[in-house]
Amino acid sequence: MKKRANIFLDLSTLAELGPHAIVGKTVRIRKPDRVRIGDYSIVDDFTYVSCGLTVGRYTHIGAGGVLIGGTAHITIGDFVNIAPGCRIIAASNDFTGGGLVGPTIPEEFASPSIIADIRIGDHALFGTGTVILPGCQIPEGMSTGAMTLVTPNTRLEPWTLYAGIPAKPVRKRESKAILKAARGLLEKEKRRKG
Repeated sequence: MKKRANIFLDLSTLAELGPHAIVGKTVRIRKPDRVRIGDYSIVDDFTYVSCGLTVGRYTHIGAGGVLIGGTAHITIGDFVNIAPGCRIIAASNDFTGGGLVGPTIPEEFASPSIIADIRIGDHALFGTGTVILPGCQIPEGMSTGAMTLVTPNTRLEPWTLYAGIPAKPVRKRESKAILKAARGLLEKEKRRKG
């Protein structure tokens, strides 16, 4: 599959890009040598990435997403769907005081930073506007409604829908049909390849 040109970077500078993956023309990736995008995944236009990022297979990151974290790393599993406008934040400043904040401040005058990797398990779904904070470990099949805030202190269960600020469990998700469909797709892909 022919890759579309990106106006901000040469896609060949990515650490890895699956042969069937699509990266939108206006996706901005600050550290391409730290980014891996799995096969059949899509990163939509106007997405901004400024950290290490590993994206699994058949995963979609919707338009206008922000994945930031400086030296941190965000790992996203297979079959994940991140709706437009989500924010996955692996690094932030401590806003309680102790120094100045922001990337323009020399380290000697800066407040402490909160930097922690984020892991998103397979089959997770995030509704539009969801915010994931540093250190979150998202279990398999977890999903959020629109405008949900997930903090590292939120106790998260697999295959559960969460909503609200902060995130609260709403109900369980049905996993059997989803997992069966994923197995079927992977088996079909395997037969097609060979």
